[in-house]
Amino acid sequence: MSWRVPVLTYHGINIEGDDYARNDHVALASDLRSLAAAGWHVQPLHRVVAALLGDGPAPPARSVAITFDDGAWFDWHDLEHPTWGPQPSFATLLRDRRGVLPGVHATSFVIVSPGARDVLDRTCMVGRGWWSDAWWREAAAEGLIAIESHSWDHNHDTLPATVMGEAAKGTFANVSTHAQADAEIRQAADWLDAFLGTRASLFAYPYGQSSAFLREEYFPRFAHEHRVRAAFGTVPAPVTPTSDRWNLPRYVCGFHWKSPEEFEALLRST
Repeated sequence: MSWRVPVLTYHGINIEGDDYARNDHVALASDLRSLAAAGWHVQPLHRVVAALLGDGPAPPARSVAITFDDGAWFDWHDLEHPTWGPQPSFATLLRDRRGVLPGVHATSFVIVSPGARDVLDRTCMVGRGWWSDAWWREAAAEGLIAIESHSWDHNHDTLPATVMGEAAKGTFANVSTHAQADAEIRQAADWLDAFLGTRASLFAYPYGQSSAFLREEYFPRFAHEHRVRAAFGTVPAPVTPTSDRWNLPRYVCGFHWKSPEEFEALLRST
């Protein structure tokens, strides 16, 4: 059976203004309204993956999945941004659509390492301690936002050191050894499983980048170790039954669309 599901991606820390193009909270609020008005449904991402792998039903027509990256507090808490004022959380925006947008749900791909998040809070956000994992258990319990892995430390270029060792920072396309992959992927899954009491099963590549080693060797051959069922990149296309489970596509707000008009055109094209 043929089906197509666009996976939409937003970053809670993308707040560089008060308009659609510069604020992912403004964009998400607008996009949720557009989806509801056009009669779309939201599918939890794990159900899309189950359909892809043949152990779940095909998604209904006009279905999307929603994902968030990085796992900062802006996903869950309404906060007062020091420059741009009050920001409704992604969770608040989703709750506002309950009863209007069928199946409203999202998956947050989180940076798992507490130490890395502590540094990134200062180097990439506003330095107010808004990147802790304090909300993840609450989110998982409510069932509105699922928590999955965006790697141990993102191999982020603002960290003094990462678990990738001597490898260049600021990319995920250079993961080339089992030890590096385990440090970034299996370690993150183990930590999330222990912290949440659930099983992490989905992965989103930092920067949307992956290596042939990950796609062709580590993920398919060592599933019994890392336990990941599917991994997502950022190729702009819908997920279909023939998509590569180790490099599933996603559309990223601010890159693949930047306005309500471009968002509606994206939906029409899928």
